[in-house]
Amino acid sequence: MDMGRFLIEMHLRTGKPIKELARTHGVNPSWLLKLLRRYRLEGPAGLEPRSRRPKSSPSRIADLYEDEIVVLRKELVDAGFDAGVATIHFHLSQRHRHAPSVPTIWRVLRARGFVTPQPKKRPRSSYSRFVADLPNERWQADMTHVPLPNGEVFEVLNIIDDHSRVCVASRVMNVVKAHDVVRVLHKSAEAWGYPASFLTDNGLIFTARTHFGVEGVAEQELFALGITAKHSRPYHPQTCGKVERFHQTLKKFVAAQKGIETKKQLQRAIDRFVAYYNDVRPHRGVNRRTPRSVFEAREKAEPTAPMIKINDRRLRLDKVDTAGSVTVRHRGRLHHIGIGRAYAGWRVAMLIEGLDIEVVGLDGSPLRRLVLAPTKDYQRMP
Repeated sequence: MDMGRFLIEMHLRTGKPIKELARTHGVNPSWLLKLLRRYRLEGPAGLEPRSRRPKSSPSRIADLYEDEIVVLRKELVDAGFDAGVATIHFHLSQRHRHAPSVPTIWRVLRARGFVTPQPKKRPRSSYSRFVADLPNERWQADMTHVPLPNGEVFEVLNIIDDHSRVCVASRVMNVVKAHDVVRVLHKSAEAWGYPASFLTDNGLIFTARTHFGVEGVAEQELFALGITAKHSRPYHPQTCGKVERFHQTLKKFVAAQKGIETKKQLQRAIDRFVAYYNDVRPHRGVNRRTPRSVFEAREKAEPTAPMIKINDRRLRLDKVDTAGSVTVRHRGRLHHIGIGRAYAGWRVAMLIEGLDIEVVGLDGSPLRRLVLAPTKDYQRMP
């Protein structure tokens, strides 16, 4: 999330002082004042991020040796010798007292097109930690199995706030269903507010589109609330790593408890753990602070899309093709609905009730309403 834009809009909407917003969100007030001046001069365009790259870098070592690195690379290749970056670094070290480093040489060769990164090697950027900037900017949800000593196994739905690591919900069920996800989402929002986005894996309780090509109960409810639904890449649990790690901590606690034999006892034990986890236990992932203190330290994000009443209508998400149309199937027959070439590439939602169809953008903007003509393959614009 663009922190600068969020704070400036918060200042303009609520009138909160710049210095107070800067202090609570850990940013420099002079930066916010500069953004505010840009906004007043240029409007929303003034809040767009700008490059900090200098126009020139006279002391940049790569510029001093770039041509020599390329020439040496070609000479080694032509001679049939190894021309890797370590070899080039060795030869440059023989010629110069302060030769560029191996990473610098690699960057020069990559920029000049001599090196192609190997996809099998994991890039360093993949080790970066991704954390939401604001509380409620993103919730992570997942289900896990918790066995009891008597052999019974229950399913537990856990929901974690990505920014603060607060556990907003941890509910025990015999079997978690999509309706349960919706129910727990609303119950959690009563205490914590609704999130801007909801990140899960591709389990059937979270997404039916991946499995059947249609939006499921959870996806429809998230769309109706204006919450962005996000899903991890299949077989890549690292995307939901925070809630996956919470599973481990929770199971370790449950395994150490004595006398848990029923579902109610398990829920009471988990409730004790969540209270301790949120309010007492310092979390290493948030600089040894408690998750609740981190959650309450900043302004909360909210759903960015407008709420849309689905009622009993069927929801279908689609993308406008290059011809400016979307498709819907009625009684086995595929129909194309014209939206307009100006909307090519847009993600849209179709709310369908019998032959009545309403097409809206994901931002809630109305695009078209029509009564489908079953005998026509293409529904032209009026």
